[in-house]
Amino acid sequence: MRLAPMIAVVAVAAAFVLPSALADAAKTGRAAAVTQARSSEAPIPVPTSNIPPAGRKLSANRVLRIAEALGKMRAVRAKYPGSYGGAYLKGPARWQVSYFSRGGKEEIGQVIIADSSGKVLEQWTGFQIAWTMARGYPGAFGEHVNAVYIWLPLCLLFFAPFFDWRKPLRLLHLDLLVLLSFSVSLAFFNHANIYASVPLTYPPLIYLLARMLWLLRRRSSPAGPLRLLIPAPWLALGVVFLIGFRVALNVTDANVIDVGYAGVIGAQRIVDSKALYGSYPSDNEHGDTYGPVNYESYIPFEQIFGWGGTWNDLPAAHAAAIVFDLLACALMFLLGRRVRGPALGIALAYAWVAYPFTLFALESDANDTLVAVLILAALLAATYRSKAGLPARGAFAALAGLTKFAPLALVPLLGTHGLRELSPSRRPRAFALFLLAFAVTAALVSIPALRHDSLHTIYERTIAYQANRGSPFSVWGLYGNSAALHGVQTAVQIAAVALALGLAVIPRRPDLVGLAAACAAVLIAAQLGIEHWFYLYIPWFFPLVMVALLGTRAGSDSDHTSPTPEAAVGLSTPPPGGLAMPAATRAAASGSARSSWPAWVPSSE
Repeated sequence: MRLAPMIAVVAVAAAFVLPSALADAAKTGRAAAVTQARSSEAPIPVPTSNIPPAGRKLSANRVLRIAEALGKMRAVRAKYPGSYGGAYLKGPARWQVSYFSRGGKEEIGQVIIADSSGKVLEQWTGFQIAWTMARGYPGAFGEHVNAVYIWLPLCLLFFAPFFDWRKPLRLLHLDLLVLLSFSVSLAFFNHANIYASVPLTYPPLIYLLARMLWLLRRRSSPAGPLRLLIPAPWLALGVVFLIGFRVALNVTDANVIDVGYAGVIGAQRIVDSKALYGSYPSDNEHGDTYGPVNYESYIPFEQIFGWGGTWNDLPAAHAAAIVFDLLACALMFLLGRRVRGPALGIALAYAWVAYPFTLFALESDANDTLVAVLILAALLAATYRSKAGLPARGAFAALAGLTKFAPLALVPLLGTHGLRELSPSRRPRAFALFLLAFAVTAALVSIPALRHDSLHTIYERTIAYQANRGSPFSVWGLYGNSAALHGVQTAVQIAAVALALGLAVIPRRPDLVGLAAACAAVLIAAQLGIEHWFYLYIPWFFPLVMVALLGTRAGSDSDHTSPTPEAAVGLSTPPPGGLAMPAATRAAASGSARSSWPAWVPSSE
């Protein structure tokens, strides 16, 4: 039996069987605990008194004295004359002391104290008061995927198959290590050291941007064939194993962050014919900050698994995250197969399931993998030569852009891909087909939102909110008090826009590898300039980077045939000899199964 098709079979089975069976098994034991934990953590004010409240050992005055003795609190209060403090019950066994500036305009300090012993558990100032995600709480994002015994083996599994012992100084090795180097920043983030974690994200982002731009050269020197340390059929088994591991870990260990929770809320609002934007629950007040496609994508899962109206175990969010992850893996395989045959498809699918940051997104039950899925689908549509290829590309571009708005920067690239190879008379028609599909799709998916909300409301709740909120998770937000730095940020943002427009018209590598590299470069450039950056955004560009890096090494020069102008934009069906396909892939299409594998890959038959 051929091993490559097993990936798709296992993905489908996992998508429809495992989420239902395992989520039901885990739901009963965890939902009550999660709901109780969320509802009991809201601070309850306690009047000053020397008498402990019922069931408590410490009094309000006692915890205030403990907090006042802390040097960190004394220092921050010295900066705010007239500041004052208040005591609060924090859950069943802790106290919270909060200090406010004169008039209560700003919380300037916060202390968490154990009631049983009077021990200071936490003390926070600055942005770590409002941004609890900056406090390094264990498992807040991804639960146990952050554990060293899971993260480091994943890093090794990701890197090892692509290592070439004969050429240890290959640039690909550095590329893969740079992709893994985000782990250093994440380690500091998990230990609440934001002043170290934030700056450490920019060197790999800048390197990857430069690397993608370098790969766009029209006449690049051949990088040589892709050499895998592990034969592709065995790598396929690794994909199957890692898919099972990821799904099981999500069902038994993952936590749903506010992003996944928002998707379920929005899905139920659409089903109940309520306004999609505004009046979200107080525990996810700004969950309506995404495009309508995000919420529409959760509808099937909300209808199957239901939702109780609270931030409980949210099996619908778990199921959605699992299916998004499986779709991304399948699309990586299909893209690789289209570019250079099944061996590259397996390598790309393996890269997705082995890369720790894609598992980080899955374990957080976020919606960011959905962005990757829709972008990959647009790229896959760009490989098809039928007349439906170009409209499909426009439709997926609209879906990606109306999920999270950053992918809208890819519209010029996706719309102009392949047009340069056409005669001037045919370019307007091709571009019009793309724009028409984009516009029709955008209009259709916006209907549920526009039925109850105005464009102004949607804009204010989404783009305006995201543009105006401050965040310590970028250098612009962390050090944002400088006017000079604000000017640099504006310059970076303008450069990102210029790059997105420039790559759409400047001659570059015309094949799918070039398109993937260009799209990755635009997304990375956009992320360099945003106010709020997080590790969940890495899966937006990671699959594009891998397609570009491995696609350049997946065949000999003779395989790098140029597509016909018609095939590049999908306007007609060229003869078989004009396809931009390697000999191995053409052999597979003609039914020669054994010859579809590169010579250096043992056949699984």
